[in-house]
Amino acid sequence: MKLENKVAVITGGGSGIGQAIARKFSEEGASIVIMGRDKNRLEETAQKTGNDTLIVTGDVTKMADLDRLYKESSDQFGKIDILVVNAGMATLAPFADVDEESFDFQTNVNFKAVFFTIQKSLSHLKHGASIVIISSIAQSRGFAGASVYGAAKAAIRALARTISVELCLERGIRANVISPGPIDTPGVEKLGVPQDQLSATKNSLREMVPLKRIGSPEEVATTALFLASNDSSFVVGEEIIVDGGVSNLQLA
Repeated sequence: MKLENKVAVITGGGSGIGQAIARKFSEEGASIVIMGRDKNRLEETAQKTGNDTLIVTGDVTKMADLDRLYKESSDQFGKIDILVVNAGMATLAPFADVDEESFDFQTNVNFKAVFFTIQKSLSHLKHGASIVIISSIAQSRGFAGASVYGAAKAAIRALARTISVELCLERGIRANVISPGPIDTPGVEKLGVPQDQLSATKNSLREMVPLKRIGSPEEVATTALFLASNDSSFVVGEEIIVDGGVSNLQLA
């Protein structure tokens, strides 16, 4: 098993990509710590990952909750080998309609929380630990309605490069990014699209993918396993795009 005797902390672990990563890492032998706002969803993940899973209910945008995450993780499992910074949320709106409240909400969740989730982990990470940050192809491609979300995701892509310089040199810690494209998760239903248009939205997403399908959370989880394990020991500050070809292939 690739993660035997490892400790992995995963934010946004209650559903979608976070849950799939927790399951994959557990299958590979890791002890799992999952954080999210919905205790019922976290318990659902824990049922799928087994007894060696710690649930921490909390909000990544609240500094006290992040402190509690690392205290409880440390108390139960000791130092952390893998940190997966997954929690995030997209709310689509035309650029002209974005107000300050919406801007602050999205930047808090998708950038500020990522920054401090990593910063507050530093004293708890082992030498040579792996940090996996979940971004989005919205950070490198323009999508209508995703001005704030895309900018925040671009910020964390830049953050991964910067912290890699400092953390890799000082402590051998590798930080890498996964940028998923259209993935079939509950988050798709939280984009702000009216319910009666949701099916059409999913169809349009499917059509933009050269592989002609939406990706699965498990496909992102497999990529996260690569970055978390020794298989990627010479990969640092990098981005892996998991989007079925959206970013690199031009459809006729």
